[in-house]
Amino acid sequence: MTNAEDLSALPLGLRLALAYAPSAALREAMLTLLLLDQRLAAILRQGGEPVIAQIKLAWWRDRLGEAPAHWPAGEPLLERLRAWPAKPKELVPLVDGWEALLGEDLTLSAMEQFAAGRAAGWQALGTAVEADAIGRAARDWALADLALHLGRDDEAEAARRLVLGDRGPALRLGRAVRPLAVLRALSRRALARRAAELIDGPGALLAALRSGLTGR
Repeated sequence: MTNAEDLSALPLGLRLALAYAPSAALREAMLTLLLLDQRLAAILRQGGEPVIAQIKLAWWRDRLGEAPAHWPAGEPLLERLRAWPAKPKELVPLVDGWEALLGEDLTLSAMEQFAAGRAAGWQALGTAVEADAIGRAARDWALADLALHLGRDDEAEAARRLVLGDRGPALRLGRAVRPLAVLRALSRRALARRAAELIDGPGALLAALRSGLTGR
């Protein structure tokens, strides 16, 4: 699969965010992260027995936890992960985060674990100095994205309150993780407007541009 085909597999909002990556190398790393995130999301969307989803998630957890030399051939996403600039095991929390959603009732604790897992990959790509800011930004994006896709209104509203109730200090992310700033801005905007998609017109494009330039 070519890089163009990999990119086309992502929703429009994610593709737009990646356009603000400051280098081709970081864009590729973030594309790999988002493709893995989408693959794990697809496991849950397939429905069926939770135990089946757990087995599939466990396969990814095992692969990420072992040396790439032991990975099986023929899986395109694993081939992309061989070039991941950080250690693959740093993506294990991402798998754990998605698994946290498999409970019968989606608790606030499970939502926070999910958000922390999605944040871990972004933190692996950023600097230690920005780790806290990256974690907060990724948490906002993860929970907002969750709220936009949950089928139960009460769970969606709970996730929405977790995001919009955050009164921490203002965030400004550095250029290396500017795509995350764009995702955070678009998701918070969609949540506040109760929109169904991140890109809902010219206003979203303007918000992406502003965040991509300023990191806010």
